[in-house]
Amino acid sequence: EAEKREAFTEWLHHYNHHRFHTAIGGPPASRVTNLSGQYT
Repeated sequence: EAEKREAFTEWLHHYNHHRFHTAIGGPPASRVTNLSGQYT
């Protein structure tokens, strides 16, 4: 169970932060303005 949780966490990060999405021109997380380190 712990291995599944760790693998999911890594996959979710990749999915949201590194996977290019052609409809929005970048990864999904690039559309969120309040992520850590992105405060303006």
